[in-house]
Amino acid sequence: MPSFDDITPVLDRLAIEVPSWAYGNSGTRFKVFSTPGTPRNPEEKIADAAQVHRLTGLAPTVALHIPWDKVDDYAALQRYAHDQGVALGTINSNTFQDDAYKLGSLTHTDPGVRRQAIDHHLECIEIMDATGSQDLKIWLADGTNYPGQADIRTRQDLLHEALTEIYARLGDSQRMVLEYKFFEPAFYHMDVPDWGTSYAQVAALGDKAFVCLDTGHHAPGTNIEFIVAQLLRLGKLGSFDFNSRFYADDDLIVGAADPFQLFRIMAEVIRGGGLDEGSQVALMLDQCHNVEDKVPGQIRSVLNVQEMTARALLVDRDALAKAQESGDVLGANAIYMDAFYTDVRPALAEYRAARGLPEDPMAAFAQSGYLPKIAAERVGGQQAGWGA
Repeated sequence: MPSFDDITPVLDRLAIEVPSWAYGNSGTRFKVFSTPGTPRNPEEKIADAAQVHRLTGLAPTVALHIPWDKVDDYAALQRYAHDQGVALGTINSNTFQDDAYKLGSLTHTDPGVRRQAIDHHLECIEIMDATGSQDLKIWLADGTNYPGQADIRTRQDLLHEALTEIYARLGDSQRMVLEYKFFEPAFYHMDVPDWGTSYAQVAALGDKAFVCLDTGHHAPGTNIEFIVAQLLRLGKLGSFDFNSRFYADDDLIVGAADPFQLFRIMAEVIRGGGLDEGSQVALMLDQCHNVEDKVPGQIRSVLNVQEMTARALLVDRDALAKAQESGDVLGANAIYMDAFYTDVRPALAEYRAARGLPEDPMAAFAQSGYLPKIAAERVGGQQAGWGA
């Protein structure tokens, strides 16, 4: 098994983008909960995200959601983020909240609605130009609830046409990542329900289009690490949205439901070169903290990814390859499990201390007084939340 010192060069490269919306109010279909200190504007979301990075060293960029994070001056927002010690990252489009999108957006039968949705994505690319963002992330709520409601094949053709126009507007250093989800909000069929559909659409566009894999967007029992391996093999895994699920798209803290699954996913990311120098794979959280405090929820999340990445890096690849080639089923599994069961927390604490970070970022945040401070300062105004 490699030593912890052997894996630190890879850990030094680990970067996990945090989403601006994770710091706003969120909830379920039944209730959106308000909490003291919730950001009232994009700047306050960025300030909270910067606090996560200061304590962990793991979250150097913040993803924005448009129109939730629209501002008049994106250059000023970029400067503000830089002053806070972070940068602006992925730009996420939103075609699921406007009344016009009730029956679809990029796949709607009405050319006027499709035009509206395309123009929104073109606006997002303009924002990317202004912020220096690399990725445009597209997740579509498009789909149907009843057999016969719409022509499934035609909707795929319309989606290709729309994505082609959006793709053509990308700059040389910009990418499109297309996310998939197997159900919800549509329940008969989603227009991009799985990795195969996403892959088919982005493969038809070109080398600047990739698949985004959200770990919560699969049917129960899906072997997500196989999908990771396949997309890496095909050169089309662009990004992750990390979260955790018990039943459906629960958007819980990554690793909360099944830490072993997160370990297996990261093992395949490493195996496929996803953490190599210059890798095209971007890691991001996509979570909603409904009952827990937002900032410590994000701290816990990035630490979970770091811990399972460290464990996955400890897999003895040479011994594993020998066991696999010789057909030693139990021996190969034991090598995998030895790495998973290794307690890397003491080594990670020392690793952080050596880099000027708190050994225990969760405890450091609790002792910082940050939550009482923002609760006192952020009084009045409109709190950010779903749709804000």
